[in-house]
Amino acid sequence: MPIQQVLTNQRVPVKIWTDDVDDRSKQQLLNIASLPFVHHHVAAMPDVHLGIGATIGSVIATHRAIIPAAVGVDLGCGMVAARLSLTANDLDDKNLKQVFDQISRDVPVGRAQHPDDRVRVDAVRPFEPGLKALTDRHPQLLKAFGKFSKWMNQMGTLGGGNHFIEVCLDEADRVWVMLHSGSRGIGNAIADYFIRLARQDMERWMIQLPDRDLAYFPEGAEHFADYVEAVHWAQDYALRNRQEMLDLVLAALARRLPPFVRTGEVVNCHHNYVALEHHYRANVWVTRKGAIRAREGDLGIVPGSMGARSYIVRGKGHPESFCSSAHGAGRRMSRTAAEKQFTEADLAAQTAGVICRKDKGVIDEIPGAYKDIDQVMAHQSDLTEVLHTLKQVVCVKG
Repeated sequence: MPIQQVLTNQRVPVKIWTDDVDDRSKQQLLNIASLPFVHHHVAAMPDVHLGIGATIGSVIATHRAIIPAAVGVDLGCGMVAARLSLTANDLDDKNLKQVFDQISRDVPVGRAQHPDDRVRVDAVRPFEPGLKALTDRHPQLLKAFGKFSKWMNQMGTLGGGNHFIEVCLDEADRVWVMLHSGSRGIGNAIADYFIRLARQDMERWMIQLPDRDLAYFPEGAEHFADYVEAVHWAQDYALRNRQEMLDLVLAALARRLPPFVRTGEVVNCHHNYVALEHHYRANVWVTRKGAIRAREGDLGIVPGSMGARSYIVRGKGHPESFCSSAHGAGRRMSRTAAEKQFTEADLAAQTAGVICRKDKGVIDEIPGAYKDIDQVMAHQSDLTEVLHTLKQVVCVKG
């Protein structure tokens, strides 16, 4: 389905791939479109919803400037998925419950982290020089890290919120492992630090913005190069974090399920990041805030909620989306609203058939708080081709 709405009352248009977008989100998109360095247009994916400064589900191409809050605070957050040689015939209620318990023991979730004797040393060692160089230039970052100073212990950990680990079955009843996480506390601390620096720069230069969370670093400014270096460090950390968790999850499955091997290609993609790309005859910084890259042939993952289907997709390289795709279902209500509207009984009903937490601590992640993933996919049929449809049988959340 092609673009559903075009907003034209700013210096560049906003192109939206859904008719399901609220007025506050539209205003955020228009605020971005008013900025003098935004390139050609702003693209909003079909999972678009309200964010901080910039909407989640937006793709923003910029000339010689980056908006840190648009890149987000969970730098490099994304997905990884792998298909296994197992099938539904290898699973039953007993071993799936054992898998849920084993993953919960082996992969720290929420605020938990690995103890010192289980740090993923080989994974974290390559990140030490880059972080030291950054903190040598920005010693204030050491203070900003605070409780996240043990960033090495968080390598291979899930975090909380909407992060999850799932065991799924595809359309042919083949088993997949899929998980969602990012750069953990260290990425959050880096993002917060540079967002504050950008706001301070705007105040010092007396630049008026439609939203203070759209504070930006222009190329050549004092903090621009360091921000780009820090973001790339955090994006690489997030990518490796997902790889380490995937190894831990596969080891957990190996303890509880029949012997298996990993088959096919592992898909590992960011959906909160910035990259230098070429679009509409210009080299520009492309910020995908809750969106994945979907160049022609790119493999990606578009997850639903903890009770809905997810999709492995191949990009079509649509130029008007800046070769992008939705990153998931997208929230249709806030966490607070979901906690007020739904009960534990609702959660149990909406996650029937899935081994997962069904307590009040995860009501904010109930499927009813999210948009219909199938509608999202229908709205972006010109952006991606569906390769596999997954449905979870186990879901571990933070």
